[in-house]
Amino acid sequence: MQEHKNTAVESEPAGFPWKQVIGLILSLALTFLALWIAVGLSLPVHVTLTLIVGLAVIQALIQLFMFMHVLEGTDTSHQILGLIFGIFVAFAMVAGTLWIMYFTL
Repeated sequence: MQEHKNTAVESEPAGFPWKQVIGLILSLALTFLALWIAVGLSLPVHVTLTLIVGLAVIQALIQLFMFMHVLEGTDTSHQILGLIFGIFVAFAMVAGTLWIMYFTL
């Protein structure tokens, strides 16, 4: 029988996954930076929230490009649909959480 190969294009040879290690270190650094901003600094609430949301967006982009391989592959329609679905799920989670918090407090 004939075996079918994966159509995804590999951008680097098999070896140590430096890209994933760097992504992990950056994600951890951004997480600890957000924690330090929230707990260690006495900034106004709106400044703290703005900084944390900005760090979260940066971390989401790092995870999209380094772990989820957004730019790799040949079929971009699946990638676009996946991104749209991910944005929808993130929005639904945040909106649902705020809605529940608003009506329970």
